[in-house]
Amino acid sequence: MEEYCNSTFWNLSLLESPEANLPLCFEQTVLVWVPLGFLWLLAPWQLYSAFRSRTKRSSITKFYIAKQVSVVCLLILAVIDLSLALTEDTGQATVPVRYTNPILYICTWLLVLLIQYTRQWCIQKNSWFLSVFWILSILCGVFQFQTLIRALLQDSKSNMAYSCLYFVSYGFQIVILILSAFSEPSDSSHAPSATASFLSSITFSWYDSTVLKGYKHPLTLEDVWDVDESFKTKSVTSKFETIMTKDLQRARKALQRRLKKSQKKPEATLHGLNKKQSQSQDVLVMEETKKKKKKKKSETTKDFPKSWLVKAIFKTFYVVILKSFVLKFIYDLLQFLSPQLLKFLIGFVRDPNTYAWVGYICAILLFVVALIQSFCLQSYFQYCFVLGMSVRTTIMASVYKKALTLSNLARRQYTIGETVNLMSVDAQKLMDVTNYMHLLWSSVLQITLSIYFLWRELGPSILAGVGIMVLLIPVNGVLATKIRKIQVQNMKNKDKRLKIMNEILSGIKILKYFAWEPSFKEQVNSIRKKELQNLLRFGQLQALLIFILHLTPILVSVITFSVYILVDSNNVLDAEKAFTSITLFNILRFPLSMLPMVISSILQASVSIERLEKYLGGDDLDTSAIRHVCNFDKAVQFSDASFTWDRDLEATIQNVNLDIKPGQLVAVVGSVGSGKSSLISAMLGEMENVHGHITIKGSIAYVPQQSWIQNGTIKDNILFGSEYNEKKYQQVLEACALLPDLEMLPGGDMAEIGEKGINLSGGQKQRVSLARATYQNADIYILDDPLSAVDAHVGKHIFNKVVGPNGLLNGKTRILVTHGIHFLPQVDEIVVLGKGIILEKGSYRDLLSKKGVFAKNWKTFMKHSGPEGEATVNDDSEEEDDDSGLMPTVEEIPEDAASLTMRRENSLRRTLSRSSRSSSRRGKSLKNSLKIKSVNALNKKEEEVKGQKLIKKEFVETGKVKFSVYLKYLQAVGWWSILFIVFFYVLYNVAFIGSNLWLSAWTSDSENPNVTNYSSQRDMRIGVFGALGVAQGIFMLISSLWSIYACRGASRTLHEQLLTNMLRAPMRFFDTTPTGRIVNRFAGDISTVDDMLPQTMRSWLLCFLGIISTLVMICMATPVFAIIIIPLGILYISVQVFYVATSRQLRRLDSVTKSPIYSHFSETVSGLPVIRAFEHQQRFLACNQKQIDTNQKCVFSWITSNRWLAIRLELVGNLIVFCSALLLVIYKNSLSGDTVGFVLSNALNITQTLNWLVRMTSETETNIVAVERISEYISVDNEAPWVTDKRPPADWPRNGEIQFNNYQVRYRPELDLVLKGITCNIKSTEKVGVVGRTGAGKSSLTNCLFRILESAGGQIIIDGVDIASIGLHDLRGRLTIIPQDPVLFSGNLRMNLDPFNKYSDEEVWRALELAHLKSFVAGLQLGLLHEVTEGGDNLSIGQRQLLCLGRAVLRKSKILVLDEATAAVDLETDSLIQTTIRNEFSQCTVITIAHRLHTIMDSDKIMVLDNGKIVEYGSPEELLSNPGPFYLMAKEAGIENVDNTEL
Repeated sequence: MEEYCNSTFWNLSLLESPEANLPLCFEQTVLVWVPLGFLWLLAPWQLYSAFRSRTKRSSITKFYIAKQVSVVCLLILAVIDLSLALTEDTGQATVPVRYTNPILYICTWLLVLLIQYTRQWCIQKNSWFLSVFWILSILCGVFQFQTLIRALLQDSKSNMAYSCLYFVSYGFQIVILILSAFSEPSDSSHAPSATASFLSSITFSWYDSTVLKGYKHPLTLEDVWDVDESFKTKSVTSKFETIMTKDLQRARKALQRRLKKSQKKPEATLHGLNKKQSQSQDVLVMEETKKKKKKKKSETTKDFPKSWLVKAIFKTFYVVILKSFVLKFIYDLLQFLSPQLLKFLIGFVRDPNTYAWVGYICAILLFVVALIQSFCLQSYFQYCFVLGMSVRTTIMASVYKKALTLSNLARRQYTIGETVNLMSVDAQKLMDVTNYMHLLWSSVLQITLSIYFLWRELGPSILAGVGIMVLLIPVNGVLATKIRKIQVQNMKNKDKRLKIMNEILSGIKILKYFAWEPSFKEQVNSIRKKELQNLLRFGQLQALLIFILHLTPILVSVITFSVYILVDSNNVLDAEKAFTSITLFNILRFPLSMLPMVISSILQASVSIERLEKYLGGDDLDTSAIRHVCNFDKAVQFSDASFTWDRDLEATIQNVNLDIKPGQLVAVVGSVGSGKSSLISAMLGEMENVHGHITIKGSIAYVPQQSWIQNGTIKDNILFGSEYNEKKYQQVLEACALLPDLEMLPGGDMAEIGEKGINLSGGQKQRVSLARATYQNADIYILDDPLSAVDAHVGKHIFNKVVGPNGLLNGKTRILVTHGIHFLPQVDEIVVLGKGIILEKGSYRDLLSKKGVFAKNWKTFMKHSGPEGEATVNDDSEEEDDDSGLMPTVEEIPEDAASLTMRRENSLRRTLSRSSRSSSRRGKSLKNSLKIKSVNALNKKEEEVKGQKLIKKEFVETGKVKFSVYLKYLQAVGWWSILFIVFFYVLYNVAFIGSNLWLSAWTSDSENPNVTNYSSQRDMRIGVFGALGVAQGIFMLISSLWSIYACRGASRTLHEQLLTNMLRAPMRFFDTTPTGRIVNRFAGDISTVDDMLPQTMRSWLLCFLGIISTLVMICMATPVFAIIIIPLGILYISVQVFYVATSRQLRRLDSVTKSPIYSHFSETVSGLPVIRAFEHQQRFLACNQKQIDTNQKCVFSWITSNRWLAIRLELVGNLIVFCSALLLVIYKNSLSGDTVGFVLSNALNITQTLNWLVRMTSETETNIVAVERISEYISVDNEAPWVTDKRPPADWPRNGEIQFNNYQVRYRPELDLVLKGITCNIKSTEKVGVVGRTGAGKSSLTNCLFRILESAGGQIIIDGVDIASIGLHDLRGRLTIIPQDPVLFSGNLRMNLDPFNKYSDEEVWRALELAHLKSFVAGLQLGLLHEVTEGGDNLSIGQRQLLCLGRAVLRKSKILVLDEATAAVDLETDSLIQTTIRNEFSQCTVITIAHRLHTIMDSDKIMVLDNGKIVEYGSPEELLSNPGPFYLMAKEAGIENVDNTEL
C-alpha cells in the first residue's frame, strides 16, 4: 500500500491531536474504493431489473439532460486528471494511485451514464442505488476535501492543479445529488408515489402537495391519488386467487383424509324431521330457525378445510413481508447504539483531557444513527400498513366473490349481518395483525439485547429489576383478561340496547300512536345503567393497569440501583451507569408491554381466520343439473327432475317432467306451499339436485316474488346495466303502468329509491322489478307472481300490456306463477302443482272439462269472491301480498331495517290516484288516461326537483371541529373535575422532574465520595428516589380514576339527552333519515364517547405535560437551549397544523367510502337469485372492486399522511437530541457528567412523545367528531310537548264527536298540501268509511287525528276540545288505532299488549278472547309470557294483526281508527276482526280506511277523498244512487247495491 500511494497508509498518531486528520493515502484508496465498489457490485442487478420492468420510453426532461451533462463534465474532469498525471513528470517514479484513480473514475462515469440512460424506460426515473452511491461518494470525499484545503493553507503551491480538479468534481457530485433528489414525473396517469425519487420516497416528500391541498381546503375524493396499479383490488385478488385455489384444494384433500379417519367411529344421524310438513320455502325458513338451535351443537363439530388462509396470504405478499423484516431488524440493532453513544458522551464530558472533535463526531453520530433509525422505522411502518391494507382488500373482495357463488345450504348458516361482519370486522382484525406481526420476533430480540447490555453495565443486579418486570407480566395478564371479560359483557349490553333502539326506530310510529315512548325509554335506560356500571369497573381496572405500567420502570430502576449498591461496597453508581441503564430500561419497557398485546391480537385474529376459512372454503352452488344448450326444440325441459332445499329433507320438487315450447305462455298455479316458487328456484339453479336435470335454451330474465330493488334511481333499476334505448324504455314504462307513478314521484325516473325500495309501495316495487326484466332482451321470462301486490285494474293493464298474448313479451317464452284465476283463459298452458308434484297440465278448456283439481278450485273461487275478488282469496298473505312483506324478514340486519314503517303514503306522498277519475273524465278507460299522462312528463329536463332526494345526504362535517363542540364535552365532564385532573397530572410531572434531578445529584456523589457518612447518605438517596417514584404512581392513579368518573358522567348525560330528543322528534324526521344513521349515533358515536374519547384526551394531556417537563429539564441544565426551542417549536406546530387538517378529512372520507361497500354487499346478498338469473355477477364484482379501490385510496393516503408526519416529527426530535448534544460538547467545561446524562436520556425519549402528541391531537379531533354528530341530533326540533298545562277532562272524549274545520296539512315544509281544506262533522258513535285511490290522502287523515302531522291551517275539534291545544300524550292516549302494519316488539306478549302494566291479567285475557287469540295463547307453554321475537317473526301475520286488535280492545277508547287493517289478512281473519269491531265498538266512533269496498258498505257514512279534498260524503245508499266517483268504484268492484256485498 505504501508504494502504491508513495506515502504512509495508516498512522494512529495523526488522530491523537486537537487537529486530527487521516493520512492522504488512506483517503485516496479506501475512501475512494468504498463507493465505487458499491456501485460496481450492484450495477448488473440494477441494469437487469431496469431491463425487466421497462415500459415505453419517456420524453427527455430537463432533469435528465442536466444529470447527463453533469456526469459528462465529471467524465471530462477525470480525463483531464488522467492526462495531467501522465504528463507531469516530477523526476521521481510516478505514483500508481495518480493514474489508477482517474481510470477507475472514467469507467465509473461511463457506467453511470448508461444506468441513467436505461432508467428512461422505467416509471421511476431515479434509481435508489445511484442516490445512495452519490451520498456515499460525497461523505467519503469530505475527508480528502478538508485534507487538500489544509495542505493548500500550509503551502499554497502544493499540488494546485490536482486540488482544483478535485474541488470542481466534488461540486459537480453535490449538484447531481441535489438533482436526483427531485422526482421526475413520467406522465399524469401515475401516482406520485410511483415516480418519486429515492430521497423523496424515504422522506415522503412526494406527499407534500396533498398535505398542502388539504390545508387550503378540505380534501375531496378527487384530490386523493389513486393507489398504484399493483395495489388495485383486481391485481391483488387475481394473484391471491391463483394461490388460494391451490392451497384450498390441498386443504380439502386433508379434510377428506380427516373425515375418513373419523368415519370409522359410528356417528349419529341428523335426520328425521317430520316429513308431512308442507315444503314451502317459507315453512323451510321457519324450520331452519328452529333447527338452528338444535344444530348449534352438531354444527360446532362440522369440519371444514383448515389452515390454508395464512399460507395463501403469506405466499401472496412474501416480498413485502421480507422487506419489512429487514428494515425492522436494522432498526432494532441501531436502537442499542444510542445508549452506547450516550455513555461515550458522558465519559467525554467527565474527562477534561479528551479533544473537542471527539465530542463533535459523537454528537454527529448520534444524529446520523437517529436519522437512519427514523428512515428504517417509517419505511417499515409504510410497508406493514400497506400490507395490512392489501390483506383487508383481498379478504373483502374474496368474501364478496364467494357470496356470489356460495351454495344456498352454506349461505343459510349466515345471516346477512354475519356475512357483512366477515367483510368488516374480521378483515379489519387481520389488517391490525399484519401491522404488528413483526413485533413477535422483534420483542424477543429487543428484550434479549437490552438484558445483555444491562448486564454489562450493572452485572447480576439487573436480575432483580428484570424479575420485577417478569412478575408484573402475569398481573397485567390477569387484569387484561378481566378487562376483556367486562368488555364482552358490555358488548352484550350494547347489543341489547341497540336491538331495542332498532325496534323503537322501526316501530316509532306505533309508539307515537299509542303514546308508549316513556315505557321504552325506561327499558333503554335500564340497560344503559348496567352498561355504565360496567364501564366504571372497566375504567377502574384500566386505571390500575396504567398505574402498574407507570410504576414498573420506576420500581425497576429503584430496585436495580439499590441492589447494585448494596451488593458490594465497591459498586458506585456513576452517571454513565445510571443514565445508560435508564435509557436501556426505557427501551425494554416497550417490548414487554407490547408482547401480551400482540399475542392477544394474534389470538383474536386466529378466530377471524377460522371464520373466514369456513366461509371461503364453503361449497359452491352446484348448477351441473341445469344444462344450457343452444340448439334444442324446447325452451325448457324438466327431465325426471327432483330438487330439494336441504339434503336432510325430502325433495321439494319431485320427479317433474315438463316441456315448455319456445314462445309459450305457461301459468303455474297451486295452493300455498305447493312448490311453485321452488319449481322456479330449481330452474334458476338455486336448489340442490337430487336426480334428473333441467335443459334450458337461451338467456333468462326473472321477476322474484319479493321484489328486490337496489338503492339508486328508478332508471338505474330498470336498465340494470343495459344500454339505454329511449323508445324501448318508454314502451316498458307505459306497459308496466309506471308513468303515473313517475309523474307523482319528485324527479320522475331520476327519483332516488331508498334502501330496499323503502319509499315505494309494494305494488310500485313489483312493477319496477317487472320493468327491469321486460327491458332486458332475454329468451325466457320467469315471473314469480308479479301481479299479487298491485291493484286489480293495474294488474289487468300489466297482464294485457306485458305478459299476455298481445303484450310486449309476446313471442318470448313466459312462465308465470299466479293466483289471479281470471288471467288463466288467456294462457297457452296451465301447470297445476301440489306438494311438489305436477297434478295436471293442459290448456284452460282441457282442465275445466277434466273436472280435476283445477276445476274444483275454480268453482270454490267463483263462489267466494265478488267479481272484484282477484287476489283476496289467497290466505297465503305472507307470500303473496307484498305490503305485508314490509316487516323485516328473519335475516335482515338492523342497519337496514331502515324505517320499514315509512309506508305507503307517508314517505313521498305516493302515487296520487293512478287515474283520478273525476266526474268529467268518467268514461275514459285506464288506458286512455295513461296515454293522456303520456310521455311529456318524462321529457322535462332532468333537474333535481324538490323532494326528489328522499334520503338526505349524510352531513359530513368539513374543516376544523368547532371549539364549541369541545366546550360541550368538557361541560358535560364538569369544570371542577377537569381542574382537579389537570392539577394531579401536573403534580405527577413535578414528581417526575424531581426524581430525575435527584438521580443526577445521587450520581454526582460518586465523583466526590465522602466516606464518613457514606452509608447514611446512600440510604437517604435510595429512600427519596423510591418515594418520588411512588408519588408519581399515586398522583397518576388519582387523576386517572377521577377522569374515569367524570367522563362516565359525561357519556351518561350525552346519551340521556340524545335518547330523550330522538323520542320527541317529529315523524317527518324519521321519514327523511334512514334508521341506520340514527342507530349509528347510538352505536358508534356513543361507544366512542364511552371508550375512545376519554382515553385519547388523557393520553393527550400526559404527552403534552411530558414534553413540557422534558424541555424544562433540558433548559435547566443548558439555558441556551431555550433559544433553539423557538425555531423547533415553530417547525413542529406548523407540521402539526398541516397534518391535522389533512388527516381529519381523510378519516372522514375513509368512513364515508366504507359504508357503500357494506350496503352494496348486503344488497347483493339479498338479491342473489336475481343477479344470478340475469348472469350479472361480473358487473357486480367490478362494482364492488371499484368501491373497494375508492376506499383503499383514502386508506392509503391516510397511512401515508401518518408516515409523512412521523418522519418530520422524528426529524424535530432528532434535532432536539443533536442540539442538546452539541450544546453539551460546546459547554463541556461548565457541566458535570450527571447533567449530561440527565439531559440526554430525556432528550432521547422525547422523539416518541412528540410523535404521540400529534397522533393524540388528531385522534382527539377524530373522536370529538362523535360528540359533534351526537349534538347534531340532540338539537333536532321536537314535536309538541307530551303534556301541557291545559289537561283535558279525565273522561274526555265522552261522546266521540269529531269536527274538521277547513283542515289543511303537508308532510314536510317544502312539499305541497296533502289535505287541502277538509270540513266535515262525524257524530257520536257514527261508523265512517274513508275511500279513495292510492295517494288521495286517506292515511294522512289518521295521521292528523293523532297529530303525527301538525296542521297547516284549520282545526280538528273532538268533543269541544281543539286537539292542538292539549299535550300529545293526552291526545294519543285517549284514541285507539289498529294500524295497517301489525308492528310487534321483542319482549313477551303481555308487554306488547300493555307496556305500562296498567291492566289486570283478567282484562288482558278478556281482550285476547275478543281478539280470538285466547285459545292460541293458552296453548303456548309460557302463555302471556311467551317471548315475541324481533318484529314478531314467530307469529303469523294474521296473528300479529289480531294482537293489534287486542291492544285496541284493551284500551277501549271512544274513538277507534282502522287503517286498512284487513289488507294483509285472509278472509277468515278478516271476518273475525269485523265481527269483534261490530260488537265491541258499537258504542264508539269508528273511522275505517278501506281498500276493499265491501268492508265498509255497512258504514253509516262514506267519505270519498281525492287529491286531498272530500269529493263525496254521505250514506252508502245515497252515494250508490248518484253516479259519482264512488258509484264508479263500486261498479268496478262489482257492487250494485248495498246488499250484495255479503262474502
